[in-house]
Amino acid sequence: MKLVHLSDLHLGKRVCEFSMLEQQKYILDRIIDIVSEEKPDAVLIAGDIYDKPVPPAEAVELFDDFLVKLAERGTEVFAISGNHDSPERIAFGSRLMAPAGVHLSPVYGGEVTPFELKDGFGSVFVYMLPFVKPANVRRFFPDEDTESYDSALRTAVKHMDIDTSKRNVIIAHQFVTGAERCESESISVGGLDDVGADIFEPFDYAALGHIHGAQHILSEKIRYCGTPLKYSFSEVNHKKSVTIAELKEKGSLELRTVPLVPLNDMREIKGSYMEVTNRSAYTDENRNDFLHVTLTDEQDIPEAMGRLRAVYPNIMKLDYDNLRTRSGGAMNDLSEEKLKSPEELFSGFYEQCNNSPMTAEQSEYVSELIKELWG
Repeated sequence: MKLVHLSDLHLGKRVCEFSMLEQQKYILDRIIDIVSEEKPDAVLIAGDIYDKPVPPAEAVELFDDFLVKLAERGTEVFAISGNHDSPERIAFGSRLMAPAGVHLSPVYGGEVTPFELKDGFGSVFVYMLPFVKPANVRRFFPDEDTESYDSALRTAVKHMDIDTSKRNVIIAHQFVTGAERCESESISVGGLDDVGADIFEPFDYAALGHIHGAQHILSEKIRYCGTPLKYSFSEVNHKKSVTIAELKEKGSLELRTVPLVPLNDMREIKGSYMEVTNRSAYTDENRNDFLHVTLTDEQDIPEAMGRLRAVYPNIMKLDYDNLRTRSGGAMNDLSEEKLKSPEELFSGFYEQCNNSPMTAEQSEYVSELIKELWG
């Protein structure tokens, strides 16, 4: 049984006010190419299909087109809602789409009915568990422990009545303790949304969503596939990919990844304004990448963002790293500064703000200005 594992598409997402729809359409087309080549038995989408509970129309159209292309290839599709999705909107039309092989998770109702797939080794049961909070589970099991995310998920899994002698796959969207997070993920203060990895022990493969970096937890069979695109600068070093899971006889699991190359990458570059804008610093292929630029010039460059966008049209973020920023602009108490001229006071103030003294030209300008103000 060959499975393609995806998650966290975040369709409709904006990063630093840049729409990612064009990038998402491109990468979904690359995923369709992979599906056409791999010919899997099923595609698993582990939540956060959209970036918002009420997604823009363009995002809905993009996902609709993606599902149609998958269905045209005769591939079974299993998709669940994540914490960014509206479970009711994801579930809409699911019974109509099921005959076409597109299975969307219903709103959690206390019971998770598995879908049965068959291959030469027998049956594989696929359980779709949408993102749940303790309150979602407590509603159906008021007499059981559902105080925390961990206990609630244990209760939900316990009531799935899993036959562990068979091959079982779960699609879930939760934060498993020990997973490495990124800035672009929703983080619960104090780790209140953590769940233990051992919850997924009854399953031969746990296709997880929610974490943006591809990784295993405890064993290969508990897997985050990561996002297909980079959605924050904390992900610049990620190698995005599609996870291919192959289940053979009971207990046999083979995993591999297929790289995903974006239309425009996300990168960080650092240097002086002259170094960053020098022709040797970029190529025609990467100048349209999404950039976080850090300038090392001691003096701020006037209208730096606009001037840099003439070279890098998709610059998202601009910072400075120099003596001033490294000192944090910390200022000492000047209340005890007495018997100093206005020029000396301003000079001291400037140096504490910028961690460097004024130039001779700046000192002369300030002196002339003070003379003019004081007559």
